[in-house]
Amino acid sequence: MSGKRCQGTPYAPHTDTETAAMLNEIGVDSEEALFDIPESVRFDGEFGIPARDEQTARAEVAKTLGRNDDLVELLGRGHYDHYVPSFVDHLSDRSEFITSYTQYQPEVAQGFLQALFEFQSLIVELTGLGVANCSMYDAATALGEAATLAERLRSVSGTRVLVPELLHEGRRGVLENYVAGTPLIVEPYPTDDANVDVAALREQADDEVAMVYAETPTVRGTIEEQLTTVGDIADDHDALFTLGTDIVALGLLEEPASVGADVVVGDGSALGLPSAYGFGLGLFACRDDREFLRQVPGRLVGASTDTTDRRAYTLTLQTREQHIRRERATSNICSNQAWVALRTAMHVASLGPDGLAGLANDCVRRARETAARLDELSGVKAPVHDRHHFREFVARTDQPARAVAAELEREGYAIHAVGDHQVQVCVTETNEPALDGFISAFQEVAR
Repeated sequence: MSGKRCQGTPYAPHTDTETAAMLNEIGVDSEEALFDIPESVRFDGEFGIPARDEQTARAEVAKTLGRNDDLVELLGRGHYDHYVPSFVDHLSDRSEFITSYTQYQPEVAQGFLQALFEFQSLIVELTGLGVANCSMYDAATALGEAATLAERLRSVSGTRVLVPELLHEGRRGVLENYVAGTPLIVEPYPTDDANVDVAALREQADDEVAMVYAETPTVRGTIEEQLTTVGDIADDHDALFTLGTDIVALGLLEEPASVGADVVVGDGSALGLPSAYGFGLGLFACRDDREFLRQVPGRLVGASTDTTDRRAYTLTLQTREQHIRRERATSNICSNQAWVALRTAMHVASLGPDGLAGLANDCVRRARETAARLDELSGVKAPVHDRHHFREFVARTDQPARAVAAELEREGYAIHAVGDHQVQVCVTETNEPALDGFISAFQEVAR
């Protein structure tokens, strides 16, 4: 390599000569010309923040945080708050976990690698599928990775990705971004009372379909009742059947493998992590098939033995990954949510099979009982959908939904307005103690 190395960062491998040649090739004079950054937000070298001592800084931050509304959240729609045992905080905050980098050196990372292997094993047991990775960023990225997995499989030849018309707009947006630049096309299929309209799906499916995606619970909290039929429709056209679900629901609902799911995606942060409305834990599991295994995105921890025949763990099949395979990698995600996966594994292990099933049953019971209480109020019908529900449900209000939600917010309760006269309510053990006040407030604002 000749010429002087660029001074912007010690990690950039390009010399000034190489940089100039690349800029000349694309017809610009400088690297700055590649970026359109408004002057109002362009960094000029000064942050404009006066220095403060620690006590003053803490006081100012506390004052700012104190301006937040103190609301009882009954929001849901992909973000759920369950009680996290205190031991999860204490154990996961140990320095060997919280300061750990990617476990490339198994000789110094056996503890964390074992924890991630246990996380994978939990997901395998809950889904009934043979392979699970260490995690994805969130449910949306896991869905995007499932679609591109379908496109890579030799056994799949189609380009159409069929998703429910009620798919959460955030997940739909991420999926659209994932398939941009591939032959894949995302198409919605109709739903019937919030669940899959099987007749419409069967009519829409053909041999050009690469993947059929369904969810249970759905974004509206309903439990899908015809997953086996959905799987059969996908199988009839040699398409991948991807099922979106939830780590708590997996403790109660049909095992995904038993309904023909090829891939399972979802979010695991409902356990082990308070609701963060953005920070999550993506689940990704698939069939134990050689073609699938070589195309799985993300990290995989494998178990073997060392030279003394002791059980040992290591990252395996790394030639699929970006740090080795560059542009030919199975995924552009070259990291995972290892620390969150650790917390989720701790929480699930502490619950055990009976505890997880009990928590899941409570999610069904709370939704059913809360909907029944709201249904008794004048001007309210709950639930809107004649289905079994998990954690959350949609209610119809005679008053405009946005007005109802705004009035409830003034009373200290946060819910979603999901239609002109439809609101969505989510109940878990963390907001259940506030339900009496919530029902009373709802009664006042719904008249």
